[in-house]
Amino acid sequence: MRTEAKDVLFGPLLLRNPVALQALGICSALAVTTSLQPALYMCLALTSVATISSASISLLRHYIPNSIRIIIQITIISSLVIIVDQIFKAYAYEISQKLSVFVGLIITNCIVLARTEGFAMRNTVGLSLLDGLGNGLGYSAMLIMVATLRELLGSGTILGHVVIATVGNGGWYYPNGIMLMAPGGFFIVGLLIWLIRIYQSRTVEKTDLVVLQENN
Repeated sequence: MRTEAKDVLFGPLLLRNPVALQALGICSALAVTTSLQPALYMCLALTSVATISSASISLLRHYIPNSIRIIIQITIISSLVIIVDQIFKAYAYEISQKLSVFVGLIITNCIVLARTEGFAMRNTVGLSLLDGLGNGLGYSAMLIMVATLRELLGSGTILGHVVIATVGNGGWYYPNGIMLMAPGGFFIVGLLIWLIRIYQSRTVEKTDLVVLQENN
């Protein structure tokens, strides 16, 4: 049981990363990663919602009618998203404005709904909580890497602190403006997905083989 719990928690960080290997949550990975600070808040929001919603739905799974289970899951997820959004507006208003609609779009984020439907409805509260947390951390790891690279290469800063002095501030570095645009985000996300898939090539090849066999 301890081994299973460890796999459920740490597996999504790399072995089953929801962004790199399942291509989920790509929109927010591109939209909120021009700088690290809003990306961190987005990570906190999704991880909190994923963890609490998975645990809640697992707790209620025996009482949820099968015919309306998706509606109940979305209701629980949307309630948690509203709470997180209001907390951000109360205590981090400027960040909430930068995140714009993307906190609200957690309701439709495939990572959250996939874990509640695919895992929490079939497993214990403890494992479901770890699964939600693990997938939230896997998503967060990708967002943090993307945001760090984009802010560093695009502005020469990390969390607003100068790391590489730009020409405009008397330094030597010419900021790569494309990193702060959508194409730069696509490039960084694609590069990270490619590197992770190379590292996990056996897993990817095995998964693709299973899909081909099922289709045939």
